[in-house]
Amino acid sequence: MSPISKVLLHRQFSGKSASHDVGYHAKPVLLEHEFTLLSSFITQYSGIKVPPAKKTMLESRLAKRLRALRIGSFIEYADYLFSPTAHDREIPLMINAITTNKTEFFREPSHFEYLSASALPELVKRTSRHHQPTIHAWSAGCSSGEEAYTMAMVLSEFTDKYPETVFSVLATDVCTTVLQQGKTGIYEKDKVQSVVPCLKRKYFMRGKNDLSGFFRIVPELRAKVRFQHLNLMDEPFNIGVPMEIIFCRNVLIYFERKTQEHLINKFHDHLAPGGYLFLGHSESLNGMSVNLKQVSSAVYRKTG
Repeated sequence: MSPISKVLLHRQFSGKSASHDVGYHAKPVLLEHEFTLLSSFITQYSGIKVPPAKKTMLESRLAKRLRALRIGSFIEYADYLFSPTAHDREIPLMINAITTNKTEFFREPSHFEYLSASALPELVKRTSRHHQPTIHAWSAGCSSGEEAYTMAMVLSEFTDKYPETVFSVLATDVCTTVLQQGKTGIYEKDKVQSVVPCLKRKYFMRGKNDLSGFFRIVPELRAKVRFQHLNLMDEPFNIGVPMEIIFCRNVLIYFERKTQEHLINKFHDHLAPGGYLFLGHSESLNGMSVNLKQVSSAVYRKTG
């Protein structure tokens, strides 16, 4: 057993068994002290809360890693996870296994209507006073890229009307698997059904032969979106320039309230003056100590 596992188990679970007599062919069972150990680490590392009600979910998803590694018990997996030789390599694979990735093109469409009709004209008017209007947008928790490419389509349509404006989109996620899919920009037919026909014709290529039934984002739009691995618990964010637009929708629901407030204040610090933060419609800043003004449903603006 690794030194880290020994210390954690001794402090938190003194007197409890720390091993199983189970081979990797048997179905491993996640014991209570193992769940506490692993769920605490996941929350500390990624901010994702894993309450007791999700014990079965965690057991099922991590069982895939145990099978891949030919490990017979969850405490052995913890030893492996915390070992110096495997730690950096296994953490991304564990996070890939346990994260929930749900997204779609033009999800919560009222936000993109507000972005096009209100936020972008305001931002261009503000920035054009001093220099060429530039819009830096960030999809935080981008999953497989549908949201980031939707932002890019809206920005591209806007800059067609205001050609002096330039834009870029940063797409980040803690899960490396979905980031790779986003980089390819390839989606099944049913995934693009929510895109109106005129935008589908303009921004998607229809797949042929082995890719029949798939669509791919056109190269010109893919070039506008940069995918980057980022853990929202990182201090600081390594994203470069301040952002005029940040979308972080349906992500806060996976974090504890204290973590949510800390994260919102970090977003505030990475917003340009007058920049906009878009949250999911089920998320709210009520009761939080943050310096953002609500301007629409689940849309907030940095004043000053």
